[in-house]
Amino acid sequence: MPGGLVALLDDISVIARSAAASIDDVGVAAGKAGSKAAGVVIDDAAVTPSYVTSLPPARELPIIGKITLGSLRNKLLILLPIALLLSQFLPGAIIPLLMLGGAYLSFEGAEKVMEWLGGEKHGQTLEEDIADPAAFEKQRVAGAVRTDLILSAEIMAIALSQVADESLFVRAGVLAVVGVLLTFVVYGAVGLIVKLDDIGLHLANRKLAATRKLGCAMVKAMPIVLVVLSFVGTLAMLWVGGGIILHGLEELGLHAPAELAHGLQESVAAATGPLGGVLGWLTYAVASAIVGLVLGAVLAMLIHQAQKLAKR
Repeated sequence: MPGGLVALLDDISVIARSAAASIDDVGVAAGKAGSKAAGVVIDDAAVTPSYVTSLPPARELPIIGKITLGSLRNKLLILLPIALLLSQFLPGAIIPLLMLGGAYLSFEGAEKVMEWLGGEKHGQTLEEDIADPAAFEKQRVAGAVRTDLILSAEIMAIALSQVADESLFVRAGVLAVVGVLLTFVVYGAVGLIVKLDDIGLHLANRKLAATRKLGCAMVKAMPIVLVVLSFVGTLAMLWVGGGIILHGLEELGLHAPAELAHGLQESVAAATGPLGGVLGWLTYAVASAIVGLVLGAVLAMLIHQAQKLAKR
């Protein structure tokens, strides 16, 4: 009996060491994958404030909370199982599915640009009288969660690509860790951004003159900041959507569009010296945004025309 107990404890210690090693692998891989997905995280943080711009201040954090829960559902209940199943049994389907998501982001971004340029507005906007605020808020949250699904899919795909050769346990752990951490990073930052005006108002009521000046400056600046973020968020939809399309075409064998964009990036980087890294990246982002805008505009026109024909 003692010998059997010792053997059992030895087996347990081996299993525990193996589990600890696997958890350590998950931590290392998650850090690597999370850093690779940082670019999409920035885009996500830029896009989301547009969904709460000009809404009543009291509803800003509750709406961001709802979007955060929707984002966690997207990552953990939808994308994580799908990513694991596809990576295990049908890895070739990942790129086409991502390209569909890129096309949707391009459509969303192009539709906003068309509206800015005087095109017909689609759906209820804040410029109109809101007959049912609760329904309008629900519509806004649903739109944000749909957009988050595409951006989250890109984040999860990037994370998955960094651990493609790992075991199923490590892949699942990495996707879960990256998904949860980046969700709280993104929406924590968004919550801070949209409440900066309230923080400024609080500072403006303090006794210290310098603190009051800082608070007043923050309050005055926030409407401009939110408008700029809304603009950047739309551009982010276009450059992420177009970038997904370029990468997908390259993976499927059509190299010319991506090579042209990368060629422009490298030429600008080589010609601009110390600023080459930043300006090179900006060049590729602009090229991706143009691809997204053209594709999105075509899709928007086709979809709106089909909707008109359906109504007739």
